[in-house]
Amino acid sequence: MQTTRSESLFQKAQQFIPGGVNSPVRAFKAVGGKPLFIKSAQGAYLFDEDNNRYIELINSWGPMILGHAHPMIEKAVVETVRFSPSFGAPTAREIEMAELITTMVPSVEKVRMVNSGTEACMSAIRLARGFTGRDKIIKFEGCYHGHGDSFLIAAGSGAITMGTPDSPGVTKGTANDTLTAPYNDLAAVRQLVEANPRQIAAIIIEPVAGNMGLVLPQPGFLEGLRQLCDQEGIILIFDEVMTGFRLAKGGAQERLGVKPDMTTLGKIIGGGLPVGAYGGRKEIMDYVSPAGPVYQAGTLSGNPVAMAAGLAMLHHLNDNPSIYTQLDNITAAITQGIAQAASALGKQLTINQIGSMYSLFFTEEPVVDFASAKRADLEAFGLYFRTMLAHGVYLAPSQFESLFVSVALSQADIDQIIQANAISLAAVFKK
Repeated sequence: MQTTRSESLFQKAQQFIPGGVNSPVRAFKAVGGKPLFIKSAQGAYLFDEDNNRYIELINSWGPMILGHAHPMIEKAVVETVRFSPSFGAPTAREIEMAELITTMVPSVEKVRMVNSGTEACMSAIRLARGFTGRDKIIKFEGCYHGHGDSFLIAAGSGAITMGTPDSPGVTKGTANDTLTAPYNDLAAVRQLVEANPRQIAAIIIEPVAGNMGLVLPQPGFLEGLRQLCDQEGIILIFDEVMTGFRLAKGGAQERLGVKPDMTTLGKIIGGGLPVGAYGGRKEIMDYVSPAGPVYQAGTLSGNPVAMAAGLAMLHHLNDNPSIYTQLDNITAAITQGIAQAASALGKQLTINQIGSMYSLFFTEEPVVDFASAKRADLEAFGLYFRTMLAHGVYLAPSQFESLFVSVALSQADIDQIIQANAISLAAVFKK
């Protein structure tokens, strides 16, 4: 496989872009090698600047449930952009999008559009503080809610492998107002609440964590958080930037049967375009300006092109619920194939899966939190990643990222993914 063009572009990029990339995990430092520069994508495939083709299992970090460049999404974008890509003024599509979200997501009665998942989470925290009149929040070790200052305390995703979790530039005051607990440890959360009586504005959590690799909530954990928040007047925020509309029409909260007070959403509501949203109970959302005193604004919020693409995507998912069964079946076939390949080698791995999200960890112990995720063999994962790439399968370039499956995968693609896994696992365990 020749990657000459990508290597040349990366060398040039480092002259003008910090680290040569515009998001740290793209640099491949966590897995070794140099990043590939992508030229195009179609369906289940990525094509790099050297015209190599890869079956991909990232799908733009989640939103491409239908695969890349879906004709329906493309049509919506083309038809809309000819009227101008931005107005900075209200449009009818914003109302349609807001109404659709409220019908699909159980916890959302009103919703505000923003420009990214990070912005959605930052805004949700500000609103929770303004609504409750309290300053402190609780987040979970290994959960990543974007690069806002409050979230870079024991953060997940790129912050794990690209610098320190407590990032320079985050003030001591911000850190003091951000309390952290281990994921799946309800007792630790209770202790934090008891030690800070009537001071906790919000608990923010990925209901299914995707930024320390995929980690599932243990039975009773989310239910316990819901009960605790009800007792203490704390706003429970589900970060569904990854899981929203992917694990079910109503996201993880529908699939798992736990209803938060607020929900943050990401790029899937733009069909993959840059967009986000936060929403929740009416009385909370009516605290946002201009209805209430908590200020938040954005020139490109509710961008018409993003709204058109997102509406095409969400209407399709809403009208075709069998897509979720299809996604689950495809993902189960892949993970079962991986487990069988490992078993044939006499080895045991940990594979976490829910719906169309999964992660493979090179450890025999269950991965239930950030600490157990970090005990996985990262060197082994790097070799696994590079071998999979050499056999035409593009994975997330970090152990601490979930993989995302699309319905664009054919049976031949699934077979190739499983075969590549068999070869890659053999390479890892032989070493």
